[in-house]
Amino acid sequence: MKVIHSWLKEYVGEALPDAAEVERLLTFHAFEVEQIEQVEGEDVIEVKVLPDRASDSLSHRGIARELSSILGVPLAYDPLREHKALPHTTAAAISIADDTACSRFTATIITGIEIKESPAWLQKRLRALGQRPINNIVDATNYVMFALGQPMHAYDADALSKVGDVCQLGVRFAREGETIQLLGEGGKTEERVVALIESDVVIVDGVTDVPVGLAGIKGGRYAELSPQTKTILVEAAHFNPTLIRKTARRLGVITDAAKRFENNPTPQLPVYAQADIVALITDIAGGSCIGMVDVYAPLPEREPILLSVSRVNNRLGLDLTSDKVKNIIERIGAKVAENPDGDLLVVPPFERTDLTIEENLTEEVGRIYGLHNIISIAPTPVALQAVNAKQYYSDAIRNVLVEQGFSEVITSSFQKKGELQLLQALASDKSYVRSSLQQNITTVLDANFTHGDLLGVRDIRVFEIGTVFTKTAAGIGEHVALALGVRSKGNGCHPKDDEVLDTAVAAVETIIGPDAAWQREKGVTELNLSAAYNRLPEPVAYKPFTKSSDSYYKSVSPYPAIARDIAIWTDGTQTDTAVATALTNATGPLLVRHTLFDTFTKEGKTSYAFRLVFQATDRTLTDIEINAIMEQVYAVALQQGWEVR
Repeated sequence: MKVIHSWLKEYVGEALPDAAEVERLLTFHAFEVEQIEQVEGEDVIEVKVLPDRASDSLSHRGIARELSSILGVPLAYDPLREHKALPHTTAAAISIADDTACSRFTATIITGIEIKESPAWLQKRLRALGQRPINNIVDATNYVMFALGQPMHAYDADALSKVGDVCQLGVRFAREGETIQLLGEGGKTEERVVALIESDVVIVDGVTDVPVGLAGIKGGRYAELSPQTKTILVEAAHFNPTLIRKTARRLGVITDAAKRFENNPTPQLPVYAQADIVALITDIAGGSCIGMVDVYAPLPEREPILLSVSRVNNRLGLDLTSDKVKNIIERIGAKVAENPDGDLLVVPPFERTDLTIEENLTEEVGRIYGLHNIISIAPTPVALQAVNAKQYYSDAIRNVLVEQGFSEVITSSFQKKGELQLLQALASDKSYVRSSLQQNITTVLDANFTHGDLLGVRDIRVFEIGTVFTKTAAGIGEHVALALGVRSKGNGCHPKDDEVLDTAVAAVETIIGPDAAWQREKGVTELNLSAAYNRLPEPVAYKPFTKSSDSYYKSVSPYPAIARDIAIWTDGTQTDTAVATALTNATGPLLVRHTLFDTFTKEGKTSYAFRLVFQATDRTLTDIEINAIMEQVYAVALQQGWEVR
């Protein structure tokens, strides 16, 4: 989420430090900051708010509240604690068919407004957040959403049906096959008609029962604002987060409103947003507020959470006093009382719907105090209690296979087809669990055999140790399997691949014993390791650990490599290293690897054959580029008196 530093300052006050310090405070105590940039003359801070805090922190007030807790200063202005109730009105009537879909719906009637451009300051702030200003009413609803985290929508009240002088709105589940024409991106009236299903929630005209909005996601063309609009009905509601998320994802309509509703902001927020929107609209669009109607399911009282100071200290490795813990918890806006035992009874602020158990509060103490202030203590060494046989023998197998030039891979446990289907699949191509590793290893070989030149190897060798799942007479079975695969050609298994596999199998059998039941197919062989483990003796100690040499990471280019071979006759006096140096000096920076793959001597002359591999980090190389480089290599060879074969 993007927040504007100067906007945060309106809530925090003069105690707010500069943007760089805000980044440091949030990073060490709350959220990761993606970047700070200058937009429209403002310091815009992009904060990565994770789902566990999205219910209260997807707003300027939410981030400001967080900063005030970290700084230990009260907010200079807090709209959630300085609320002015709006008068009740009978000019609107709301009916909610099912409060599991909508637990609260507020509507405010404002009359005598003039739709026009927003003032410059409002447009500037919206543009800084990456929003395109539309008009003063739409901009006001967006502004309050970014301020408090409560999505809102404005309807032309005169376009809604009335009973007498009372606007009628309803909230219900959609009917299968029902459609709604949505407003276009940015409020424009582009054509977009979507078909609804029974789990979608819609806002309807209370008389005609026609959908006027897709609840929690986007408004409809029905009752949209126009330059002639003089009276508006402003909606602020609380919708079921699961239903909103499912509808938004199904239709591909992922709006700022949907992102907030799917994270379940508090049902108490709409009335505070209505107070802010009335003040803003009457200021920038004129008019006056007739009043608000508020329909809601009863809100349960929040029970106090018992917070044990000793458990807080034990979990965090601290030695904080009860007063210190109480002070930290009060800084987040909670009400705290101390019981006779010295433990605390905490009632979190209503907007912090994520605080429900003692562990949540313990985390608050840790991060506000500063996890970086907790001194790390090494655990006391204990004697080895038991040797894990599976780990012991698996590590031994890994070591011998790595010595044979194999690389370990870890592939997905889910497949498109298989023996056992999931009740709730992650995706259509991941609806089964694997019953064998063979298919996955084959897929790895298919995807990687072309990289042999780049890696400087003649074949690709991979293995995996992983769990597979099968149907048995007793139901569902599982075991640990080992699969090895070798690929030297792109057209499948080659006889030389089987020779490599035979050598690798023999190496593995030095650990698990001979006569293992291997199953081989097309360059991949697989073994039930669980069965092999059961036959092996229990190990009594792990082998001494030997630290490997340091490895250095180099970024991998996403662009393909191109290989060229060159074979030359020399007079027999030059070494292969000297020849390689002369040739590669002529290639330039695009050469990433060279390999000597053939040498023989005949009639006093020696032939060297090299494979040269070229790759760029910023583009796909062309034959024209590589051919030009190879011409330079041939020229060097001729200058040395060598004959290109």
